[in-house]
This record gives sequence, C-alpha cells and structure tokens, in this order.
Amino acid sequence: MIILQLDSEQLNILIQTAVKSALGNLITMPSSQANDDELLTVNDAAKFLSLSVPTIYGLISKGAIPVMKRSKRCYFSKADLMQYLKDGRKKNVSEIEEAANNYIKDKAL
Repeated sequence: MIILQLDSEQLNILIQTAVKSALGNLITMPSSQANDDELLTVNDAAKFLSLSVPTIYGLISKGAIPVMKRSKRCYFSKADLMQYLKDGRKKNVSEIEEAANNYIKDKAL
C-alpha cells in the first residue's frame, strides 16, 4: 500500500492533468456516428449481423430488415441495422415488472 501526501496545489495539478488527458482521448477518438452512417452491401450486412447471405435476402423479401435498393443492388445503413438489432432486444425481468407497474398505475387513474 502506498500512501501519498499532496498539498492542494499538487492535487489541483494532478486533477487538471487527468482531465486534460481524458478529454484529449475523447477528441482523438474517431466519431462512431461517422461509422454508423456507413453504407453496407449484402455481404457486409451479413458479416455485421453474423447471418448468411441467403438469410439476408430472406429478410429483405419479408420486409423484416431496413434496406435501400438502387438498380439491382441492396444497401444497408449501419445505423439502421443497429436500430434493427436494438428493436429485437428482449426486456429483462425488472424492465417487464416496471412496465407492468406503470400499466397498472395508468389504468387505476
């Protein structure tokens, strides 16, 4: 165990350095939004969703997956695919209980 004694000036400098370092890391990180706007081909979408190419075409024909068609090609927005995945998320027990409680409260009023 190491115990340090810092005066207020040393602590202030230490905190400022840590904050600047953390903010510097945020600024230099690539924007995830730029990646979300990326267009994917059928093969790319299959890899992204860990599905086979025929499964992707099946989802397209059912209208189950968001797709953009241009000529005979299909394109997918990475952001749309992420939303598609999130929409399929199942609620955990506490979320279901909370929704049930809210429903009962609304009906009681």
